[in-house]
Amino acid sequence: MRVGTRESKLAMRQTEIFCERMSELNPDVQCDVVGLKSLGDIDLTSPLDKMAATGAFVRELDEAMKQDRIDCSVNSLKDIPIDVDPELTIVAIFPRDSDEDVILPCPLEDLPEGARVGTASVRRRNMLMEVRPDLVIENLRGNIHTRLKRLDDGDFDAIILAKAGLDRMGIDRPMHVLDKASFVPAPAQGAIAVECRKDDADVVAALRKLDHMPTRIAVGVERGIMKLMGAGCSSPVGINAVVDGDIVHVRAVSYGYTDEPRRVEKDLPCDYVMDELLDIADYLTGRRDTI
Repeated sequence: MRVGTRESKLAMRQTEIFCERMSELNPDVQCDVVGLKSLGDIDLTSPLDKMAATGAFVRELDEAMKQDRIDCSVNSLKDIPIDVDPELTIVAIFPRDSDEDVILPCPLEDLPEGARVGTASVRRRNMLMEVRPDLVIENLRGNIHTRLKRLDDGDFDAIILAKAGLDRMGIDRPMHVLDKASFVPAPAQGAIAVECRKDDADVVAALRKLDHMPTRIAVGVERGIMKLMGAGCSSPVGINAVVDGDIVHVRAVSYGYTDEPRRVEKDLPCDYVMDELLDIADYLTGRRDTI
């Protein structure tokens, strides 16, 4: 099986995880890794929110699948646009890793007034400005090691990253988990997903064995709300769902749709109906004032 991935160290590590699970569940399948450069890896100057509509981190992989140059691709699910190419399908989602954001090298409250904090995320930028309007938020692009080097070089007083990426790379250095009540994670943060062509029955059958239903339910809620909002991968929106038995605990926040940020905490049944997601989406976007 030809497995496509971005060439970054984190993407390659996530693909290693995929290959390990494939060997456990499909021991007769040999994985051949094919590295590709994405637009998001090449263009490190454009703001991510300006590139979101292009599928900055997955477009080249999608095209390679459609052209039968690779059989599947491994991505962070939060980088996959809500509207998946109609020829493709997200066939497997792995058990979710840590979904929190972390700040390095010190707790947020320890930063002095006017400290420079690096992030490429408009979601994180808005959350930071809500709790610490005195901070100077500056754009920070690049892979994990590039961002850490810029922190070490003194370009920033602190940076914010996803904990899952640091964990997967085995990076052990001072970091502080940000409270999800204030710093609501991005939809699907911490989840690895595998895409393939819908019509490739053999590949679909093999990959389905890797799917984790509780994670699929949780990220389905998150991405469903985001779709109903008309939001994208880089919108100033945090949505996080946690499955607990037959209940899904939903926490969400939106910025820029209304004069003040809007927050939601709500429990849904795992067999929720779309109208329940629509109620949350309409409240977050200001189309309704109660929920």
